[in-house]
Amino acid sequence: MQKLEKYSLQLSQTRAAQLNNDDDEVNLGKLAAALRRRALLIAGVTGVVATAAVLKAEADPPVYQGQFEILTEPVTGEGKALANLPQTLGSQEKIAPKSEEQIQTTIKVLTSPRVLNPVVEKLQTKYPQLDYNSLVKSLYISANQPSILTVGYVSPDKQVVSDVLDEISEAYLEYSLKERQQDINQAIEFVQRQINQGGLRERVKDWQEKLRTLQRVNNLIQPAQKAQQVSSQITSLNQDRISNRVQLEQMLAQYQSLQQELAQQPGERAANSVLSENARYQKILDQIQQLDIQIKTESATFTDLNPSMQALQQKKANLLPMLNAEEQRVQKDFQSRIQSLRARDLSLKEKIDSLNAYLRNLATVNRDYENIQRELQISNEALNQFLAKQQALEIEKSQKQQSWKLLDPELALVKKPQAVSNSAKIHLALGGALGLLLGVGAALLVDKLSNIFYTAKDLKETTRLPLLGVVPFRKELAASNKQDGAASGIQQTTRAAFFEVFRSLYTNILLLGSDAPIRSLVVSSATPEDGKTTVAIQLALAAAAMGQRVLLVDANLRCPTIHNRVGLMNIQGLTDIISSELEWSNVIERSPLEDNLYVMAAGPIPPDSTRLLASVKMQDLMSELHSSFDLVIYDTTPIVGFADANLLAANTNGVMLVAGLGKLKRTAFTQALEEIQISGTPILGLVANKSKETTPTSQSSYQQYYKVSREKFNAQNAIEPENSSVNKVKLR
Repeated sequence: MQKLEKYSLQLSQTRAAQLNNDDDEVNLGKLAAALRRRALLIAGVTGVVATAAVLKAEADPPVYQGQFEILTEPVTGEGKALANLPQTLGSQEKIAPKSEEQIQTTIKVLTSPRVLNPVVEKLQTKYPQLDYNSLVKSLYISANQPSILTVGYVSPDKQVVSDVLDEISEAYLEYSLKERQQDINQAIEFVQRQINQGGLRERVKDWQEKLRTLQRVNNLIQPAQKAQQVSSQITSLNQDRISNRVQLEQMLAQYQSLQQELAQQPGERAANSVLSENARYQKILDQIQQLDIQIKTESATFTDLNPSMQALQQKKANLLPMLNAEEQRVQKDFQSRIQSLRARDLSLKEKIDSLNAYLRNLATVNRDYENIQRELQISNEALNQFLAKQQALEIEKSQKQQSWKLLDPELALVKKPQAVSNSAKIHLALGGALGLLLGVGAALLVDKLSNIFYTAKDLKETTRLPLLGVVPFRKELAASNKQDGAASGIQQTTRAAFFEVFRSLYTNILLLGSDAPIRSLVVSSATPEDGKTTVAIQLALAAAAMGQRVLLVDANLRCPTIHNRVGLMNIQGLTDIISSELEWSNVIERSPLEDNLYVMAAGPIPPDSTRLLASVKMQDLMSELHSSFDLVIYDTTPIVGFADANLLAANTNGVMLVAGLGKLKRTAFTQALEEIQISGTPILGLVANKSKETTPTSQSSYQQYYKVSREKFNAQNAIEPENSSVNKVKLR
């Protein structure tokens, strides 16, 4: 009991901070669950935004667009010939196409003022209102393929689209020719400068000499391979040292055990674990024990002065020095082995430290080796590339320079723009995407503001209290609480499977009382309508069905309901016992639902229930009930706003909190935990009620098993109708 109260108190001291910290933790599972709960809100927001986007699209006036495609890397007969030559610019460009970053750079250059300002100057003679900003705003360039650019222009005037695209296409072709010539001239100058003035050959020779010097000084060919070998040796030595330390610890433990055993009397060492393994010692000890037996036997007949008795005493006295000598030999053997193991541990440590120091030095050497290798490789590659480029550029310099090519020159010049509107489909897609984002945001905001527990896992992770059971949300629960003798087989199967949840709950409560059994408990909740009364009744039925003598007390003197649930009258009850001299044994009634279940109704509603529950007579009554029944269950008022539950729980083994999922607010539950913490009441655990999660496999399997058992019972009942009433009792 004290252990349980201490554990509950420790949990109570930390849960307030845990509630605040866990509220900020979001994982994918919680996010998905929140979105499923707010699916209607998300769908509604998405639909409204998408509809508004479509309506706006239909109201916008149509515009016109035109476009042309331009090939930035034309493949011609001359280009194919260059591609067959190694290390030419044409071959390099074909092998390594432009990256996405290079394409975006080209597009940015094509939309820059440097390229488009001449186009704007030509067009302003016909369209004075056109400037650079308005031109770029309606111009778009995209790359569907790495070597093909699609250039388009959008405007409400078809003629403007045609004129703009004409001028832009000519400007881009002219730009490509200038850039191509400029690139080749700059490349030739750069290659010649690097070969003649950069000293690439000297750089390669210098790095080769540094590499040879490093290998000669450190007597190494491959530092990385040597470091791997040393690491393997260190790992092996560490394993040997761990094994040696294990043996040393075992030997020290055995030596300590030996010292303890040697401190005992010889007759007490027969069952020891160390000396019993020594055959010589055991043989001497057996002889001493046999002499002790003979001495005791002979002492019944002879006195100590008898020659026979003196002879036996002398034999024992002769064996004792031999026993002591064997003990000394065993101790010295242990000491020698311990010293050997310690010396080996020290030797292994020195070897490991030496190898670790050598490995650190190798790391420095290996880093220098890799740096030299990298620089040497870079220098070699640079030299080879520049030599190859020098030859390629000389060849390409004599060739005709190719500019960009329009894929359809006629279309690019004629430019027949097509009328396009702000498509309703596009606006619908954009509106749907925007609405979905807004819906998700609104759903998460609403779910966060609701501040409610939805799953048993969320409840357990937030409170960090023991979760004793999870009660599924079932409409059959209401039916199972009513007395309906004409229930179908399917209904009875469902009830039995549901009832198995409370059998498991009671089993978990039994496991809590490993030190002292749980004999009484309070069932309460943070707020009303969490299902605490239903859980209390079902738990009492489960405990009674498992052979326990159970008393269910309706301690909710403000709004008693248990008598209606179990089919009894509320004529006399707990109020009458406390306020009068009425004996409690004359008030309790046997439940019609289970033979081992007894019920104490609440009685008349008193004007001040807290005063009655806090009385000394109530405490004495609870003590008597605790000793008279195997289990006493008190159904009380909610914790928040009322002191009844804490008053009763102080005289029981603890309180079991029922949390109604999908309704219970975190703030209310936090307040309830704080009130329990202040009162010092031990918390047995939580019961997650009204869970809408998937039924566990075990419960489904039990339903199938119970269905088959029910069918067998019905078949047997049809053959033996005279025993039907007995069978019904057993089945229930």
